[in-house]
Amino acid sequence: MILWHFPSLGGKEFLLHHGLSMYAICLALFSGKAHMYILMVLFTEATTPFVNLRWYLDVAGQKDHNLYLYNGLAMFVGWLIARIILFVYFFTHVYFHYDQVKSIFALGFYGIMTVPPTLAVMNVFWFWKICRGLVRTLSKMKMHTANGKTD
Repeated sequence: MILWHFPSLGGKEFLLHHGLSMYAICLALFSGKAHMYILMVLFTEATTPFVNLRWYLDVAGQKDHNLYLYNGLAMFVGWLIARIILFVYFFTHVYFHYDQVKSIFALGFYGIMTVPPTLAVMNVFWFWKICRGLVRTLSKMKMHTANGKTD
């Protein structure tokens, strides 16, 4: 579906994100190894409902609605916990258990060393965009309140 509707559902980074995720899941599924790491990375998808709701509200022209703001706040908090803090824990765990990580098969080891860091960089970039959008929305609301226009 992603390829069929490309690029309307997302750009190249969307393909990269889902391609790497599918690669890692298949690797863990077929090898029977590193399931804890796969589950930690899959937990990051807990933010997807907020991303989807944001898109629907945007398409419906509801950017000025309170639900858009509340969803943005929930997306910010969810992203911070599930995609930033969890990845810090992930990398810390890999560091402290490196001797066990390197003992799995070569393709799995290199997958753990490349896929999560790539996804983490993408998540930090998207988090920066979320923060920018949240600041912009909050400052716009502050200007409306200062001008006496409250909802």
